[in-house]
Amino acid sequence: MSAAQGSRREAAQKIVIDESICGQRIDNFLALRLKGVPRSRIYRLLRRGEVRVNRGRVRQHYRLAAGDVVRVPPVWRVETRSPTAPSRERRMAIERAILHEDDGLIVLNKPAGWAVHGGSGVDFGIIECLRAARPRAGRMELVHRIDRDTSGCLLVAKRRSVLVALHEALRHERMRKRYFALVRGDFGSRRRRCESPLLRTERGTGERVVRVHAGGKPSMTEFVPLRSSAIASLVAAHPRTGRTHQIRVHAVDLHAPLAGDEKYGDREFNRLMRSYGLKRLFLHAASIAVRTAEGRMAFEAPLPPELAAVLESLGLDVPVIGA
Repeated sequence: MSAAQGSRREAAQKIVIDESICGQRIDNFLALRLKGVPRSRIYRLLRRGEVRVNRGRVRQHYRLAAGDVVRVPPVWRVETRSPTAPSRERRMAIERAILHEDDGLIVLNKPAGWAVHGGSGVDFGIIECLRAARPRAGRMELVHRIDRDTSGCLLVAKRRSVLVALHEALRHERMRKRYFALVRGDFGSRRRRCESPLLRTERGTGERVVRVHAGGKPSMTEFVPLRSSAIASLVAAHPRTGRTHQIRVHAVDLHAPLAGDEKYGDREFNRLMRSYGLKRLFLHAASIAVRTAEGRMAFEAPLPPELAAVLESLGLDVPVIGA
């Protein structure tokens, strides 16, 4: 172990949940409490029942309630010497990505290649950069997540009440997301739906892998063709559930893998797409609409120039987001 890092074993903790934490998922709560502990380790603690809520086991998606007593087991954590703050350039890039901001919410057009939170070799994700840029703004929290390689609409709550309201909308399917994806071949003219259940597993390295499996969680994605050619087609993907890598795995299940998908995609197709200028996963969260007790909100993120250029090189029109 290098001089820049060490390890120590934490004592077991019992934490009583108050109103300020009410509604937070147990895995996110533990990630904040156990700095330096990889998420893969946190998920193992939950699976093995080493974390207890009110003396019982819970799963990673359990949402904490006021008065819950959480037992956090003793764990070894690695302590590393991290940078004291994200760079000024990083913070400025995040500020430029803001599409909308009000008293309770920030909406970002997340750049591809940026993790939404730190961990797994990433010192600072988008949420850490925002907190560093707004030190007096209170505890900002991610409303949802987007894969590191995906660009587009990302919601960040500035107030706990806003976070709770948006999580409620998510749970009751009052949040609608629309993605643009480029898929292999001619998708045809009809919309298609995939309802294959998805099972998430982790490799020894902690890498998440998702596959279609009868024992997986119910999942559903609708795909609507927008622009087609013999080589590739642009589709709008509407995920009705929020599983990890859902759009990417469902696209493969429909024999239409995403362009630039190095994990689940078609290697030959990806090589062909590189010749058309594609250097990343072609998946963009184009819009998001939410209904809460306060009314309806809708936000749009324009297609990044590098993806628009790929469509133009294929002879496909760039779509209008609101259309």
